[in-house]
Amino acid sequence: MADKNSFFLRLLSLMILLYGFFLGLDLMGEAFKLFGSDFARQLVEQTSNPFVGLVIGILSTSLIQSSSTTTTMTVSLVAAGGLTIENAIPIIMGANIGTSVTNTLVSLAHVTRTEEFRRAFAAATVHDFFNWMAVLILFPFELATGYLKNSASWLEEILEDAGGLELLNPVKIIVDPVADGLISLMGESATLALIVGVLFLFASLKLLVDLLKVILSARAEEILHRTLFRSAWHGIGAGIVITVMVQSSSITTSTAVPLVGAGILTLAEMFPFTLGANIGTTVTPILAAMSTGNPAALAVGLAHLLFNVTATALIYPLPAVRRIPIFLARKMGDLGARSRVLAGTYIITVFFALPILLLLISGAIGESKGGAQDKGAVPPPAVGKGKKRLANREGAFHSRDSIAVS
Repeated sequence: MADKNSFFLRLLSLMILLYGFFLGLDLMGEAFKLFGSDFARQLVEQTSNPFVGLVIGILSTSLIQSSSTTTTMTVSLVAAGGLTIENAIPIIMGANIGTSVTNTLVSLAHVTRTEEFRRAFAAATVHDFFNWMAVLILFPFELATGYLKNSASWLEEILEDAGGLELLNPVKIIVDPVADGLISLMGESATLALIVGVLFLFASLKLLVDLLKVILSARAEEILHRTLFRSAWHGIGAGIVITVMVQSSSITTSTAVPLVGAGILTLAEMFPFTLGANIGTTVTPILAAMSTGNPAALAVGLAHLLFNVTATALIYPLPAVRRIPIFLARKMGDLGARSRVLAGTYIITVFFALPILLLLISGAIGESKGGAQDKGAVPPPAVGKGKKRLANREGAFHSRDSIAVS
């Protein structure tokens, strides 16, 4: 009886947290609309430089240690018309790099035992090196061809035709009245609505991840031990399944780092598992995008999925290529074992100092150009059929002169 009550209590908690997650998304979207077209125009202009977007993704995810939060907020901005698909994709790529800071920090728990730390630090940084390789390959390719944007837009049209965007419409029916009521209580203050929305999003996502970890940790361990040693592709599959279950790639990869440190897993066995975690973490922004009912937002969520699937398909199947991140991670493990200070310097430099420096440099360059850029509104491209413009009731700004998303 106690077990049954515990199950229903957890189920109820899960539903409440999901509601809080969607409510936070809705409040953020409404807040961005309340800020008006000037805010949207400035945001589009500031992120129009793809390098700036990439750095913003790295830094914001490193600071909050959650790529799901960064990508979800990005999806919300796109749904509200504050970001174009082109501007959002580099942020998503940067989030992929920033998310690996968590398992790198986890590896520091082994710092007092040299051999354990060597293995654990290598296991953590193999994720870093893979994500950097993925960005170095796909970032310039995306700038040159628009591969991710075009492919994601095509997939979005297919889902739209199949009624995929209608899947979570009942959620908006339940959430919208509460969001509208809260905004009215806040005097339609955009700033307050944004703060409350972000708080709801952070708290709900954090508690949701904690709850899912408690509910599914035993099952996740079973999947890990059953599948990870069988083959690399089983490892990728396990990474996907566990990350979808716990809604956090950081948790998935962080649980495997101590296993490598203890010598239970090898670095080569850990590597495909992290690739699966990268793919599995895209479920959260896709779910968030579907809840908005906005085609452009869904396209961004799908672009995130395509980025990780494409990177895995390009890097892992080729032995000579997949050995690169493993080789670099082993070298980094050796260096970290020889100098603990170097390990700490690596984390501070790669995830915080370097992104901040690049932002300062890009800001200085932007200021030196003065008014060279066109200050007019930047219309995002169309996604989906003409009958369903991106400036629909979920994505359009309230103001009359808002940015047209068409």
